[in-house]
Amino acid sequence: MTAHVTAPDYRIVDIKLDERTILWRNADIEQERRVAIFDLLEGNSFQPLGVADHGNHGPYKVMLGVEEGRLTVAINAADNAPLESFILPLAPFRRTVRDYFAICDSYYQAIRQSSPAQIETIDMARRALHNDAAEALKERLEAKVLVDFDTARRLFTLICVLHIRG
Repeated sequence: MTAHVTAPDYRIVDIKLDERTILWRNADIEQERRVAIFDLLEGNSFQPLGVADHGNHGPYKVMLGVEEGRLTVAINAADNAPLESFILPLAPFRRTVRDYFAICDSYYQAIRQSSPAQIETIDMARRALHNDAAEALKERLEAKVLVDFDTARRLFTLICVLHIRG
């Protein structure tokens, strides 16, 4: 009799934000959160290194929060069994998050009152900043979790949502 071995399923099947750490958000930000979560769950690559070493190969449920300026990440198995938690310093992202909020505000204002060319210019700058932040996040996470670029982009969006202070 041979043991059944399942193929690794390194992905997030559920992600939540610690609502206690979100003080305020407007309709635009709420929409960004919904889209980021939807897109993330539709397709992602998420391989926590420590838990994979101990035989858990996914899928995962993740809870993100912010405590004392640091990102908290709690990873559970699909059956909700706790697997791993870690903290990631967010200081390197503070300026990027601030810049991203500023450019998003400009983008939302432009949608309401600017020409398509102006909107496209702002959107290109917004996407470039988002892409740079995703690369930086991917690098910061690589000691704990391997993610692909699109997953890092969506996680950065969710980190931004966690930073909103009204």
